[in-house]
Amino acid sequence: MGTYLNPGNKGFQEILQSGYVDKTGLIALVNQTVGTMQKLTCISRPRRFGKSYAAKMLCAYYDCSCDSRWLFEGKEIARKEGFLTHLNQYHVINLDITGFISDATGRDIPLSNVPNMIAEAIYRELTESYPEQKGKGLADAMIGCVEKSGKEFVFIIDEWDALIREAKGDTAVQKKYLNFLRGWFKNGNFTPKVVAAAYMTGILPIKKDGSQSAISDFIEYPIFEPDGFAEFTGFTEDEVERVCESYRMSFEDARKWYDGYEFPDVGAIYNPYSVMMAMRKRKFGSYWQKTSAAESLMTYINMDFEGLQETISRLISGEEIEVDKDFFENDFETFKSRDDVLTLLIHLGYLTWNEEEGTAHIPNEEVRIEFRRILKGTDVNRKWMELLGRSEKLMEDTIASNEAAVSEAIEKIRETQYAPTFYNDEQALRYVIKFAYIAAIDRYLKVEELPSGRGIADVVYLPKHRSPLPALVIELKWNKSSEGAIRQIKDRNYPAVLKEYGGEVLLVGINYDEKKKEHSCVIERI
Repeated sequence: MGTYLNPGNKGFQEILQSGYVDKTGLIALVNQTVGTMQKLTCISRPRRFGKSYAAKMLCAYYDCSCDSRWLFEGKEIARKEGFLTHLNQYHVINLDITGFISDATGRDIPLSNVPNMIAEAIYRELTESYPEQKGKGLADAMIGCVEKSGKEFVFIIDEWDALIREAKGDTAVQKKYLNFLRGWFKNGNFTPKVVAAAYMTGILPIKKDGSQSAISDFIEYPIFEPDGFAEFTGFTEDEVERVCESYRMSFEDARKWYDGYEFPDVGAIYNPYSVMMAMRKRKFGSYWQKTSAAESLMTYINMDFEGLQETISRLISGEEIEVDKDFFENDFETFKSRDDVLTLLIHLGYLTWNEEEGTAHIPNEEVRIEFRRILKGTDVNRKWMELLGRSEKLMEDTIASNEAAVSEAIEKIRETQYAPTFYNDEQALRYVIKFAYIAAIDRYLKVEELPSGRGIADVVYLPKHRSPLPALVIELKWNKSSEGAIRQIKDRNYPAVLKEYGGEVLLVGINYDEKKKEHSCVIERI
């Protein structure tokens, strides 16, 4: 067993001893591609979504230098057709590109040498196992290895795009690396003879060469279109519920903190790293850590492409934003619009994609906290703090039933860049109200159009767990009256949905009079 050639199954053994959630069904999807024209697979996912775990699992399954049957018995893959057909039947090349980058950086070796370092490492281990291949180039040595052993290669490459990210702006390094990969996976004299399958993972899809993928033979499954790989993107809701039950932790709290990614036909997907950290530490919180990729986003946010700073504030307030993702070039330097930056945020996991609507939003509490960390030190942070300060005062005045101050605060927030200056309907008023009460996002759960009693409440703010704050039921009116809004709340019994809450409830009626150009507010406490 080697480091890069046939690394064995120890990595997967360690995973199985660490509270493993069975994701071996992924192997069946890769098995379907082995030896076909679809044998090259590229999976792009946010960091900490189990990409490295999958790589170690695949190594254990395909590696011919070990016997892994006992590791998979009782797992989902063992019930699949073809389980034994491919088990431990191939040479495996396993590469974590970040390791080579760290080695180069630590030894002051230029990043342009990383492809050579990879080739030399594989060649060294290959010729140790097959000494008769010495003196040949790597490609010929690998062909000779297949002829000698009768076993083809399965390539498993983790963090394939790390060099693209690290060599940001250095097109020469990027081009050399992509040409290196083409030599393996788009070479008519090599690929059909040597490659049984390839499974590459990264944060970004394969960098574009013009309008096409730079390694066009790969079938890509990005976070936007995971297709059959969707359930293996992270933990499903059923899996999280079982994990919470096993650890005796609250599933509802797990949902609040880590839910929000969703795919058609699969439903909710959770960040597996964060879920398991919460279980082991027995505490829900943000377990993401800053990365250079996230920090670089501050540069683009400060550029304020097409009102990007306003868009960020809208996202934090809970808005869904339309995003055109089709022109993103799958790198960290080619940004031409606000949509390019937002598309990167989706790839990084800071936003989740709604395929049906073509929109993005912040998925959960953990990411919202991380978003604020990114904003610290940026120009947008100053504007954000101003808005937050006004909103905090609005919250205080609302809870104190200071109706005149609430009306005045809403008007001032409407005059900021965050909200439409001109109203044209009740929806525009709702838009302003969400910004006005943006300070509530830390302490309240906001629910829009909540079914309750005999109707639907416009906006309801429910205090988060163990909070002494009152619940807020807000009804909006346009060219009517704030008193009429309160009557509607009572007549349709909107507070009925809060009967289990048991605490104080504030009824807030807000109206905008188009002729007078002013807001009015009535607040009642029940």
